[in-house]
Amino acid sequence: MRQKFKISWLPLILGGWLTICCGLPNIAIAAETSASEASEAIAQFQPPTAPTQTLIFATEPAFPPFEFKAANGDLVGFDIDLVNAVATAANFQVEFQSLPFDGLIPALQAKTIDAAVSAITITADRLQSVSFSRPYFKAGLAIATRSENTDIASLSDLEGKKIAVQIGTTGAYTAAAITNAEVRTFDSAPLALQELANRNVDAVINDAPVTLYAIKNNGLQGIKVVDQLLTEEFYGLAIAKNSDYLELINQGLATIFANGTYDQIYRDWFDGQPAELPEVVPIAATESEHSLPFGRSLTVIVTALPQLIKGTWITLKLTVVALLGGMVLGSLLGIARLSRLGLTRGVARIYIDLFRGTPLLVQLFMIYFGLPALAQEIGLEFNLSRLAAGIIALSLNSAAYIAEIVRAGIQSIDKGQSEAARSLGLSSPRTMQLIIFPQAIQRMLPPLGNEFITLLKDTSLVAVIGLEELFREGQLIVAQNYRSFEIYAAVGVIYLILTVIASQGFSWLEILINPTRKFSRRKPNPTNLELN
Repeated sequence: MRQKFKISWLPLILGGWLTICCGLPNIAIAAETSASEASEAIAQFQPPTAPTQTLIFATEPAFPPFEFKAANGDLVGFDIDLVNAVATAANFQVEFQSLPFDGLIPALQAKTIDAAVSAITITADRLQSVSFSRPYFKAGLAIATRSENTDIASLSDLEGKKIAVQIGTTGAYTAAAITNAEVRTFDSAPLALQELANRNVDAVINDAPVTLYAIKNNGLQGIKVVDQLLTEEFYGLAIAKNSDYLELINQGLATIFANGTYDQIYRDWFDGQPAELPEVVPIAATESEHSLPFGRSLTVIVTALPQLIKGTWITLKLTVVALLGGMVLGSLLGIARLSRLGLTRGVARIYIDLFRGTPLLVQLFMIYFGLPALAQEIGLEFNLSRLAAGIIALSLNSAAYIAEIVRAGIQSIDKGQSEAARSLGLSSPRTMQLIIFPQAIQRMLPPLGNEFITLLKDTSLVAVIGLEELFREGQLIVAQNYRSFEIYAAVGVIYLILTVIASQGFSWLEILINPTRKFSRRKPNPTNLELN
């Protein structure tokens, strides 16, 4: 049985070997063909190269729907999506930085950033300082007013009116040219629109898409946009002069225009179809041939001095009035901190902790923007002028610090003097008035001088509510001529001069009220010396 089994399987084994041997050449040929095809396919497939450079794009993230921060803190908006698409098409990476709008062009001039994207309109003035990509959006300025306002329908109707604008924008330039108009500048478009919502101005001049988006999505009640557009404008990506990145960015824009990516981004943020865009804005075509010189630094500063001096007067007014108000309230709070009544001490302590523990900037916003908005919600009319709001905020904030200065000054006087005064029949108020406070003032003067200087510099924060003090005037000038170094250097020198004068003034005041001054200056009597 075993022998028969082996013989029966022999033909099968031999046949299998013959089949394998005969098929080897075909397998080899097939394998060679497959390898050749694979090599050819690999050669034809070129994966995209990894980005080799990172460009820093600056933006002001308070201009929805073009650029703003989402709830999770990420930058979003039409401009952000556009730049990311351009980066993908042109094969570079993007790093976004947040800057104020009026700081974008100075940052490009200083070459601390590579490009700026913030719905920047291509204008002749800006082309003197930076270069622009081909336009990527067609927009225009529009007037926003209160819904019940029927008197404003065109630019001519704004003569003699109060207008809110964002600093450094084409809306600000347009408003500045209106006869007898009172123009209030703010750091962002939402603040300008809030000024209109609070009924502090008659109108806002701003980019139409931004205003419409704010009314639709941000719950701004009682505001409308006048149908007539004031201008036809084009946005571009701003790049530093003579930058190698201009061609790269333009290539990326051309790619997303051609492959439909731009249209998709547009539909994600706006209704309808995008407008036709020229490759070169007409102003851009002629500006390079007629570039204006920057001028000398000294000429720039001298030209700006009248405007800076005007702002200096507002700064001094703010500082002096706020310090006087702070001293009155702070003295009362300082005395209250030493009261025997626990409730009085507690109220004073809460006030001091509240105003020392919150930023002055927040207090300014609460007083100028927050309180009127809250009053309107409960059906009340409450408005403050910018100067009044600035003085109130600075006075309330300064009072918290002065209160501690007063408390420390009073406690530095020996308690024995109070006891002696009371033993002579003086009441506590009379003791404080005649004995303690006159001595404490002399010891309080040095820290009060420091508080005055601090307050003088803190007035620059009032610029956020549009009050044109010294620093704000400097910002307005830079927004026009983009000479940030010269203007801000001049502003700094003026602040330095003011602080030096204030410091010297308080030093003289210390000498003036020093009770030993007249004795230290009295010449010794030779007769008395001989007798002694």
